[in-house]
Amino acid sequence: MATMDLKRSDRFCKPELLAPAGDLARAKLAIRYGADAVYLGGQSYSLRSRASNFTMEDIEEACRFAKEYGARIHVTVNMIPHEEDFEGLIEYLQKLESFGVTAIIAASPSVHRLADQYAPKLERHCSTQMSVTNLAAAEYLKEALHLDRVVLGRECSMEDIRQIAGNCSIETEAFIHGGMCVNYSGRCTLSNRMTLRDANRGGCAQSCRWNYHLFEDENEITKDQLFTMSSRDLSVSQYMYDLMNAGVASLKIEGRMKTEYYVASIVSGYRHLIDEIYENKAPLDPQRMAYHRHEIMRGENREACTGFYSGNAGHESLIYYVNNNSHVNHDFLGTVVGLEEDAVKMEVRNTFTVGETLEVLTPGMENRCFTVESITGSKGDAMEKANHPMEVVTLHIPFPVGMNDIIRRKR
Repeated sequence: MATMDLKRSDRFCKPELLAPAGDLARAKLAIRYGADAVYLGGQSYSLRSRASNFTMEDIEEACRFAKEYGARIHVTVNMIPHEEDFEGLIEYLQKLESFGVTAIIAASPSVHRLADQYAPKLERHCSTQMSVTNLAAAEYLKEALHLDRVVLGRECSMEDIRQIAGNCSIETEAFIHGGMCVNYSGRCTLSNRMTLRDANRGGCAQSCRWNYHLFEDENEITKDQLFTMSSRDLSVSQYMYDLMNAGVASLKIEGRMKTEYYVASIVSGYRHLIDEIYENKAPLDPQRMAYHRHEIMRGENREACTGFYSGNAGHESLIYYVNNNSHVNHDFLGTVVGLEEDAVKMEVRNTFTVGETLEVLTPGMENRCFTVESITGSKGDAMEKANHPMEVVTLHIPFPVGMNDIIRRKR
């Protein structure tokens, strides 16, 4: 991919890195690993209702934790409300404001109007469901709803993003990583039709990822391999300089239903990439880009593509076949849960053995490696292999680590 404009523009900036969180633990993890802001959903008024959504107490605690790190909390209020959905909404918005939430992300003009009237300290960002793919739409939303930021549709090309961000009078936010929708984002009704679960009111069944039998007249044509229509995940690390050069204010990672390992590794990977580009004020050489790309993709289980960034998401961006377990990521080995004078307590997630080289992810630091010399089980027994998930084992690591640091396989 050729960088669109190597000359640094007047709008070149260090953007906000915006990370997802499905629960309080993942929100804290994302902030510790370098997210400038975290977006999350409450138990009402949010899509992804099946995610481990936050209680009001969790949101308040997330705001306290974020403040300690100089980070921000954005709350999704992005369901498409029907008449009965407005009950309690004003009080909810006022509580978010009182907790210190920075912004809400909403798709409905009615929600934006209520927030403007009853919780004016909240910034208001339009959701990707509003499908902002041109400058005129962004400017209209600013004028009509007095929004603080437009979240650009995942259907935008890099050229679209550059034109909108370069000329828009309010902040822009763009997706850089995570799941893609096979429809215009958030406008799918497959789930409604097939399961009676409203995708735009928090109930998406992800019907596009199901496995289907296809027929031509009476003859099945998927006897050997079933059909799916889901998209590969988005990953656009190679466009990072272009996004920063265009002046995009916030770069968004999708994945409120993803694991703690996904959150930590993806956030850490993009944090290091953004920081290095900003320090250099120029595109990185191919070797450094390859390194960062490798680090970012360590957290993925699904195949990835650049979506519409190149201008056209062709058939190669879709997954037409059934996924299998061959892509499941077993690199996440555990987290540090205790520190002793000369040893580390680790809660095991995947199997590893004596003699393996492992890697420690510590927030704000380069990855460090060590070789497993011994493993002591929870009962004090020497082990050649740690293969019991959630067991706490003891390791010697020849350098300082911190609580909740992630240990993974070296690749």
